[in-house]
Amino acid sequence: MAQMMVNFYSHTLGHGVDIAVTIPSLSSCDGKDGQPVSHKVEHKYPVLYMLHGHGNDYRCWLRYTGVERLAEEQRMAIVTFNSENKAYNNCAGDDRYEDFLAYELPEFITSMFPVSDRPEDTYIAGLSMGGYGTLAHAFKYPHRYCAYGAMSPAPSLRKRPHFAGLDFDPIEPIEEAAARIREGVKLPKGYICCGRQDFLYESVCKFVEELKALGEDFEWRDVDGFEHEWRFWDLELPRFFAWLPRTDYYADKPHKI
Repeated sequence: MAQMMVNFYSHTLGHGVDIAVTIPSLSSCDGKDGQPVSHKVEHKYPVLYMLHGHGNDYRCWLRYTGVERLAEEQRMAIVTFNSENKAYNNCAGDDRYEDFLAYELPEFITSMFPVSDRPEDTYIAGLSMGGYGTLAHAFKYPHRYCAYGAMSPAPSLRKRPHFAGLDFDPIEPIEEAAARIREGVKLPKGYICCGRQDFLYESVCKFVEELKALGEDFEWRDVDGFEHEWRFWDLELPRFFAWLPRTDYYADKPHKI
């Protein structure tokens, strides 16, 4: 993978923001059969926006999991960014992380890199606070994403003490899902997982039942023996990548590295 650490000025946030952009590229396995190789990109890549958890930053997905290898093998671009602890919502002042993720970041990525802007090639996933952000954005902006992956998500922030001091009215995922369904809008395909020993497990199970009651069909995995931990999320990633619904040029063209 070609991995770029980028800092750019965000007109939405009013300050510079750090992101990591990981783009499929040549590996040492390419060209060994005598065929010519090139860095020219003939087809734009699908993209997965990955949201970090509370207390994490944009590097954690890359540091603690095998997502870079999986993305290279599956020919998919990965984008991570710093949302601080603002839960991907619009907070007081310039902390408009909802608008940044929904509008400015994808515009920047698809304008600057060989990344598709088609909703059917766009995915979102996150863990913990990022799992909440994934559900919130997938349900509030369903036209932007083909599918989502929520790992050990906080289904709601209304009773979460970490966010009590923030001046904002948080997006409520189940309310957004219900609103879209009433409007006749199809939600993105979903993958939700949680360890059975996770402190969020009971609230995630309740959310899953509420989502099922709305008539939604999605992949649900509860796995025994895991708490709120990177080992679990790293083990779930290969399943998530294999599950992702894809129609892009690279969907049936895995890459060896």
